[in-house]
Amino acid sequence: MRLKKSSMTTFPLTHRRLVAALAVWFGILASSLSAQTSEAPVDGIAYLKLNLPKLVLKDASFEVNIQAMTGDSALARAFSGIALVSGLEIKTSAKIYKRIEGIEFRDGRATISNAAIRKTGSQAVTVVLDGIRAEAQTRVIPGILSLLPPILAIALAFIARQVLLSLFCGVWLGSMFVFDYNPLQGFIKTVDTYLVKALADSSHASILIFSMTLGGMVGVISKAGGTQGIVQKLSKFAKNQRGGQLATWAMGVLIFFDDYANTLIVGNTMRPFTDRLRVSREKLSYIVDSTSAPIASIALISTWIGFQIGLIDQAFDALKIEHNAYNIFLESIPFSTYSILAVLFVLVIALAQRDFGPMYRAEIRALRFGKVLRDGAQPLTDSAALDMTADERTPLRWYNALIPIIVVIGVTLVGLYLDGRTSLGEAAATAKLGDIFGAANSFSVLMWAAFTGLLTAMALSVSQKILTLNETLNAAVNGYKSMLMAAMILILAWAIGEICKDLHTADYVIEFSKGILSPHIIPFVTFIVAAFISFSTGTSWATMAILTPIVIPIAYQLPLEAGLNSTLSHEILIGTVGAVLSGSVMGDHCSPISDTTILSSMSSAADHVDHVRTQLPYAILVGMVASLSGYLPNGWGFNTYLSLLAGAIALTAIVFIFGKPSDRITEGVQPKA
Repeated sequence: MRLKKSSMTTFPLTHRRLVAALAVWFGILASSLSAQTSEAPVDGIAYLKLNLPKLVLKDASFEVNIQAMTGDSALARAFSGIALVSGLEIKTSAKIYKRIEGIEFRDGRATISNAAIRKTGSQAVTVVLDGIRAEAQTRVIPGILSLLPPILAIALAFIARQVLLSLFCGVWLGSMFVFDYNPLQGFIKTVDTYLVKALADSSHASILIFSMTLGGMVGVISKAGGTQGIVQKLSKFAKNQRGGQLATWAMGVLIFFDDYANTLIVGNTMRPFTDRLRVSREKLSYIVDSTSAPIASIALISTWIGFQIGLIDQAFDALKIEHNAYNIFLESIPFSTYSILAVLFVLVIALAQRDFGPMYRAEIRALRFGKVLRDGAQPLTDSAALDMTADERTPLRWYNALIPIIVVIGVTLVGLYLDGRTSLGEAAATAKLGDIFGAANSFSVLMWAAFTGLLTAMALSVSQKILTLNETLNAAVNGYKSMLMAAMILILAWAIGEICKDLHTADYVIEFSKGILSPHIIPFVTFIVAAFISFSTGTSWATMAILTPIVIPIAYQLPLEAGLNSTLSHEILIGTVGAVLSGSVMGDHCSPISDTTILSSMSSAADHVDHVRTQLPYAILVGMVASLSGYLPNGWGFNTYLSLLAGAIALTAIVFIFGKPSDRITEGVQPKA
């Protein structure tokens, strides 16, 4: 066992289960030490109590917590403040480890935060303070094992394309490492400890209820024809190719609350209009895909937000930092450079009517010959049977979607303000608006908003006799069902986050990265890794679940260890949050096996291979610009709003320099009847 040179505090879990097992030992120790105390008293300490993590990594720093126990009230008062004690020895395997001069006890407690053990296996750690001894056991495993659970989850996702199975196996493997390499006990603890713990947390339960209830609201307003009504309203402005593409883009932005609803409704509804205007199916599916997940991932209220703030909350809890997960998410939005630029790039393409690469050739075919699909294309058209879509007899009224959405946003804003003022008490009178929102319980407020929005949507559909009460309830249930997979992924994500915490995965990565990974490039590297994993697995949610508990501690600790100032350190941390969320969206956005990519092809009735082939160059271009203008300079403190502006200017310049205009092609071409 040795002392690390660095004095940075790490964040292991304090193991309390040994306390009961050691209670008898401590009792015997206390009685045996009474004679020693009289012979060599140390400020009247009756005995020492030692707490260690249940499991530590070989050569990785961990905390040794020492508590001075005494029943003498006068002596207890001596340790109620700060006491400086010299001559503390730590031993492992009966060898003297280190004599520490000047150990500081605060309220009878002292912490050595940079301890490490060089050997694996079960280890007894003993502390000796002028003859007074305390001992505790811990298990030491090789650090590389802490990386295997997330690596296994990623590898299985690559091979099996089954997210739930991959995450479960990752949790199981980690649980096996925690519980003495026993596969049966690891399986049992996965089910009855880690999965239950993921659900038992009140904030986790709030996030699940919010996400599924918002899904229920989406189900009702979709079945009642509200979202289709918005699409129909905007489609009246589509008089030419530019108008058709702009109307499709606007619909994608307005239906921000769910990527599935966005994809299926916008694609299916706008397809007849864009076909008549000779917009290729490849272009339609690209616009639909680029305004679904990218916009839902940065929306203030969406079915994504519960998942995202749940992961953020867990990661910051592990760091033991006071935080408001919703506020951190809001701070990270300007750093979701890819998602923002992807939406803006579609707008530039639509306004300029310029394209390049495979998309340009598809547009030439559609505009010149009226072929919205290439010869031999095999369009996907299985989405018409979706339970959440309205039938032909349903009146399409745009306000039936807009009113519930406005209610949700309004309740969220008012709720954050009122709950924040209540939490601050008298201090609210002089507090800034941001401080008031930050003091609010965002989980509770989001639940209030989701239920109010659901009830509003139900009231509108029943009062107008669009749906019966039974049909409205069935629509809500279908909306809840649509969120079931997301809920299951989220539960397993929390579980693998707990596994990574128990195995000190982030500590190992931080230790391994010292001297190799510059803190300045953490957002950039995070974005690249997240995009690669998401592209390979086809799921942004699983990517966020795997990476968030690993990269956030790295982004928090490495800048501090490098001595960066607090402002830049915080910017790197928030930039990394945006990078993992946005990078996951990029990979998912252009992956041929992604559910949203497939749904975009289905709702647009496009050939899936053609959709991926034409979209990929655009997505890669936006990703490169986002990296060079955003994630890389952000690591050196470059203003993120200037980064977005620079990225937007660069993309616009690329479109006008390399994009070919369609004006000459469309000259004299009339829309199809």
